[in-house]
Order: sequence, then C-alpha cells, then structure tokens
Amino acid sequence: MIHAAPRSWPAHIEGGRVERGVNVPQSYRLVRRDARGDRTVVRLRSGATFGGDEVAICAGPCGVESSEQLEMAARAVAAAGANVLRGGAYKPRTSPYSFQGLGEDALKMLRHAGDRYGLGVVTEVMDPRDVERVAQYADMLQIGTRNMQNFPLLREVGATRMPVLLKRGISATVQEWLLAAEYILLGGNESVVLCERGVRSFDVATRNLLDISVVPLLEEMTHLPVIVDPSHAMGIARLVPPIAIASVAAGAHGLLIEVHPDPPNALSDGAQSLDCAQFQQLMRRLAPIAEFAGRRLPRRYPERAVSSENVSNPDSAVRSSRSGVRLA
Repeated sequence: MIHAAPRSWPAHIEGGRVERGVNVPQSYRLVRRDARGDRTVVRLRSGATFGGDEVAICAGPCGVESSEQLEMAARAVAAAGANVLRGGAYKPRTSPYSFQGLGEDALKMLRHAGDRYGLGVVTEVMDPRDVERVAQYADMLQIGTRNMQNFPLLREVGATRMPVLLKRGISATVQEWLLAAEYILLGGNESVVLCERGVRSFDVATRNLLDISVVPLLEEMTHLPVIVDPSHAMGIARLVPPIAIASVAAGAHGLLIEVHPDPPNALSDGAQSLDCAQFQQLMRRLAPIAEFAGRRLPRRYPERAVSSENVSNPDSAVRSSRSGVRLA
C-alpha cells in the first residue's frame, strides 16, 4: 500500500508498515505566508496601493450604464476620497435577460473617468479572449465570483503583469480560493489581491454570508492583501456601512463598494448600492476606524485629486496622462 508520507515516514518504512513513501508538495506553495519574507503590496499605475498602510477604497456603480451616470459617480467617489473607480463593462448575470453591460464602450468611459478624476480603474474580465482588450483600459483586472475557478482565465491573467482582484467563489472554501490565486502566481503574476464578498448559505436574510473571520485568518495564511466587498455580501444598502466599518476594523486592506447616483433606477444591484451622499458619510466614519486599525484612508495626490470645490465643475478637474496598459 502506498501512502502520502508523514514527517516520520522513514521510520514507518523501516518498520514495514508502508511499502513506499511519496512526498506530496504543498498545495499552494507560492501564496503561503512564508513563501516570501515580506507581505505583497500591489500598486496600480494611478498610485493606489493594496497591502500597505493605506486602506484602498474602490467605489463606483455595479454596471456602467451611460457616460453621464459614470461621470456623476466618479466625480462623487473621488471627492469623497476613494482612489479606485469600479464599474462593470461585461456583466456576468444569472439571467440572460438581465443587463449584460456595454462592453468596450463602457471600458472607454471608465478609462476617461478614471483619468479625469485621478482614479485607478478596476473592472471584471470574464473571458480569456477579452483579457488583452480589458487590460488596455483598466489598471486592475477583476475575476468575479463565478469565474474564480475558470482555470483558462486564471492562466491568462497570470501571464500578464496586470494587478488582479480575485473574488472568492460563492461556495468556495478558503483553500480553493488560495489555490485559484496559486494559478495566477504560477503564471508569473504576483500582483494579486484577494476579495471576500460573502458565500452562499441557507439563510436568505442577506444576499450572502460575509465571512469576516477570513480577514485575520488570511493575514496568517498568505502574504497577499485581502479586501472586502460589503455590497455583494449584504445586498441591502443600509447594511453596507456597518459591515464596511467592521471589515476595516478586522484588518482588511481595502473595500469594494457599489455607489450609484440614482440607486432606485440602477440597471443592476440598485438595492445594495449607496448613493453619493451615503458614500461620503461612510468615508467620514471610516477615517477614525482606519486609524484605530493602524492604517489610513487614501491620500489624494495633488496632481490627480479632485477637490470638493471643483467637483461641481468637472471641466476643472485635472486630467492625468496615461498610455494604455499592455500585456507583458
């Protein structure tokens, strides 16, 4: 009989209890906490960081619906202090009849808004064939919950040098999640950020069940940064602020929050989206919590910042020059 070898396997063999020992490698060797001496800090071209002293704030609409809608959202989240603009161009919807996104037109809008308001851009990529296209506009590629184990997609983003936001699968264990990250690192891309967004449970009181305990747990298990998406975890806008605050207090390196200028009329996920005023209020509440956790909210860099005085006049916002991000 052949067994995976325990630490004392030579003694077992000598005693005749096993025929042969087989050394089984660690299942996730590259993402392990002790795989490197320091913790990974993922930096976007915009200057936003994940894993350092700042709490990265990624905010924006679930889906890009129009240039006007995105302009209003980007202006508001930048003024409130966010440093990354989120928005869906390609939407993985449960129903084929739901809004599927505007595709490359939305990518162009995201890039324009990000440059205008000094925000990094994170957006989801769903198909390996779209990675190069999305990478031309985005600063960070998001792998959504439905694609956490889309192995061809993981390999494709692993072959880039683009920062990747890897969401936990809706029913994934922590080990499965880390193994998905291992696929990306194995391809040579070490710029990976993990995102806890809740898992499916028997309880339907909230959209998902947020596993906030995974934040300090992953701090021990991996060198990769971890952020939290309270919007998809709760599915109810009024519950997003307290969960966002709790996540930062637990040690999350960032938040992914849905913000829409008119949530009741949003084409997707309006029920869980904060309006612009609610997001601004949340940011005020987060500042002392981040300090308590030994971090700080993002600094608005002068050459990129949009002040509260000029958000009413978007033409006065500073444009940042940027060339498209290409695959390595």
